[in-house]
Amino acid sequence: MARFFFAILSVLSLCTCLKAQSRKPLRPNIIFILADDLGYGDVGVYGQKLIKTPNIDRLAAEGIRFTQFYAGTSVCAPSRSSLLTGQHTGHTYIRGNKEVQPEGQQPLADSVTTVAELLQKAGYKTAAFGKWGLGPVGSSGDPINQGFDRFYGYNCQALAHRAYPNHLWADERKIVLTANQNLQQTNDYAPDLIQKQALNFLAGQANKQPFFLFLPYTLPHAELVVPDDSIFAHYKGKFAEKPFKGADYGPDAKTGGYTSQAYSRATFAAMVTRLDMYVGQVLATLKANGLDRNTLVIFSSDNGPHTEGGADPAFFNSSGGFRGVKRDLYEGGIRVPLLARWPDGIKPGTKSDYIGAFWDLLPTFAELAGTPTPAHLDGLSIVPSLTGKGSQKKHEYLYWEFHEGGGRQAIRQGNWKAVRLQVSKEPNGTVELYNLSNDPAETQNLAAKYPGKANELGQLMKASHVASALFPFGGE
Repeated sequence: MARFFFAILSVLSLCTCLKAQSRKPLRPNIIFILADDLGYGDVGVYGQKLIKTPNIDRLAAEGIRFTQFYAGTSVCAPSRSSLLTGQHTGHTYIRGNKEVQPEGQQPLADSVTTVAELLQKAGYKTAAFGKWGLGPVGSSGDPINQGFDRFYGYNCQALAHRAYPNHLWADERKIVLTANQNLQQTNDYAPDLIQKQALNFLAGQANKQPFFLFLPYTLPHAELVVPDDSIFAHYKGKFAEKPFKGADYGPDAKTGGYTSQAYSRATFAAMVTRLDMYVGQVLATLKANGLDRNTLVIFSSDNGPHTEGGADPAFFNSSGGFRGVKRDLYEGGIRVPLLARWPDGIKPGTKSDYIGAFWDLLPTFAELAGTPTPAHLDGLSIVPSLTGKGSQKKHEYLYWEFHEGGGRQAIRQGNWKAVRLQVSKEPNGTVELYNLSNDPAETQNLAAKYPGKANELGQLMKASHVASALFPFGGE
């Protein structure tokens, strides 16, 4: 009899195991945290020595760190368009920072499919809190019309130059910040207001449908200003300062200016550490609400470090030893930190040298959500790199373009990197050529030594650029 019961228990146990193995894994919640103008070298785990970023560093310790990942391009709007559409800047709809009146930027078209739309249709709750910059309220590019159930923050990236704006937006409702009228510095620090809304949303997601939370924070973009609290006190007086004279707050101040700052370096450092505090608050809220283990948290930046408003990227080595800053297509303008943490899916303390870019994220999130991707994408899913399971496909090459400063193009193929300047005047102009394997700082132009490779990559640039009536190069 005992043997009979033991046999029955064994069969039941086997059936339970087989049932568990056949069950599909839960689709992860996805949080994408996007810093604004944070350089590759501004984070401790990427070599920063003067600024403390313990929570961002924790993402690397408990997840994966990518060392060769790139933004969509070297300025805000087109980089975000690349991120949301899965296309590089030779194909994506928005390719520059084009302002429209009375408030906002050139809108994404109705025909564009964003990652938020894909995840929304796949059953995800979607929300964005921070800076948008891809279409005015009520336009086709309004975040509510591009797949987000909720939005709170700056619709216009020009308004986001002020940390104490006179209004923000909640979905399509204007939130007037009464204390900040006439551009006064008050306790209504917009980054903190946005973070509060984001945490409230996150706390409300326990035991609900999966969610996609996009957090395009404004820190540490100029203007350089933070609340006078313990974070700022930690850095104040720590560095020799270079005061900045700007457009101060008051009734006559410009909406899109930058205030003066006597402690430019201390303030920048405090802004990065405040950003780090926000990351820690996100992780703590996940833990407190039982969302920790099956939530993928990814952290990155929209482009390289800025020089506006008194910022001093050379002092902090913000470009991480690479050449260039924001608006450059050299490595310092486009190579960005990318960290990912997912306790149920990513092995802690791993590192990847996969060469990828923002346009890889849409197919990645779609695969995790179990939903098909649209045609004509430039991205590849990096799920194998994240999880360590399966074979990771590799790009034949990566391509970028930039529509200011005379027009620029860049391409990376393996360790070869090519850059072309003044494209608007000379679309077939001289190509600079670098070998990143032994010259990551792009100091030695090898085009004369390897003319065949320079010509090959120049032809790839030409093939990768599809003409755009909205954002033409020169006479297109």
